[in-house]
Amino acid sequence: MTRLTDNIYASEQQVADFNFDQRVADVFPDMIQRSVPGYQTILHTLGLLTERYAQANSNLYDLGCSLGAATLMMRRHNKQPGCQIVSVDNSKAMLERAEQHIHSYRGDTPIDLRCQNLQDTEITNASMVVLNFTLQFIEPEQRLDVLSQIAAGMNQGGMLLLSEKIQHADPVMNDVLIDLHHEFKRANGYSELEISQKRTALENVMKTESVETNLQRLQQAGFAHASVWYQSYNFCSIIALK
Repeated sequence: MTRLTDNIYASEQQVADFNFDQRVADVFPDMIQRSVPGYQTILHTLGLLTERYAQANSNLYDLGCSLGAATLMMRRHNKQPGCQIVSVDNSKAMLERAEQHIHSYRGDTPIDLRCQNLQDTEITNASMVVLNFTLQFIEPEQRLDVLSQIAAGMNQGGMLLLSEKIQHADPVMNDVLIDLHHEFKRANGYSELEISQKRTALENVMKTESVETNLQRLQQAGFAHASVWYQSYNFCSIIALK
């Protein structure tokens, strides 16, 4: 599948709230590669985690699956019999591209693609759940309910991978991390206009929180153990165990 260049915000425009529409779906692989530091490291480690935590005859969930990168990583590394991957996204455009992407790669583990809000997804018999830069687009007051539903539907010994853009509790350090992230985007070819307009587009739809808030919420939701395993600038990934 041809990788198109993300130039959505390259020209000056009246910036609307960010939306996972057809424009974004078309350029998403390029967008996330150039915008999210450490994304490939997170995917690689998800493969290792799948080998460790996938349980036989269980469900593996990719909530907010976008084009299916995490889904395919779990399928590639799952060694357990009787598993199913349930991949959920509420963007029809993203799911249509995900279906094309997934069918390009062979694998034994069946994949159930669902177009729905993750808040409406029933979690049952889960040994793994992935929220890869997804929870940050859910209203903060709904996030505990989402995590509680996941924990309640997870088998003992199950694993949640939660990756989020974060806001540092110290405003000075928060500004440092934001500046470093912007340098990362400049190095990947984004202009000042693109960086500024993308930030404006995300202001109302992506509400970031601190690492401490995320860890406390996971404990409240019913996870026995949780820890940050990876951070690059203001992006981090957490492993939580049932």
